[in-house]
Amino acid sequence: MPVSRLVRAELGRFDWGKLRCGCGGTAEHIPEIFERLVEAESAEETFGAELEGHLEVQGELFEVAVPAVSVILAALADTLCDTSRNYLLAMLGSVVLGEAHPSEAARGRTHLDRECQLRAREGLPLIFREALTGDSEIAVEILEVVDIDDERVDYYRRLAQNRKRKGR
Repeated sequence: MPVSRLVRAELGRFDWGKLRCGCGGTAEHIPEIFERLVEAESAEETFGAELEGHLEVQGELFEVAVPAVSVILAALADTLCDTSRNYLLAMLGSVVLGEAHPSEAARGRTHLDRECQLRAREGLPLIFREALTGDSEIAVEILEVVDIDDERVDYYRRLAQNRKRKGR
């Protein structure tokens, strides 16, 4: 599937070469990974397109995770193969549940988790949709962290549980 205008726009918003990446270098290679994930039409085509070790390492976040949240949300608004959709949703969960890597904290970026959560909040309707149609468990976990409306989170949790019970 071709990369949408929305994903391209979000990729173009950031100077990836100036962002620190978990692999030890700059994040200039991150747009290529996103493009592969978005363009993939099968699980096989996603092989090797991994954001782990770049956005986060064992739950510890790098500065590239913050703009990556915007790209993930843009991608989730598109038509994706199931593997890419599930993977990107799981990565969103990883970054909103993460905490700053010690090297980022040493640079004063101690609130990367909060920055990711605030950015993810901008895409609540997409996360609601995933709770109803996608990987509902991960979507609800994300909602528990980013949505400030506890009643709404409970409502979507119940809808997701009912969906799971019905086998959808």
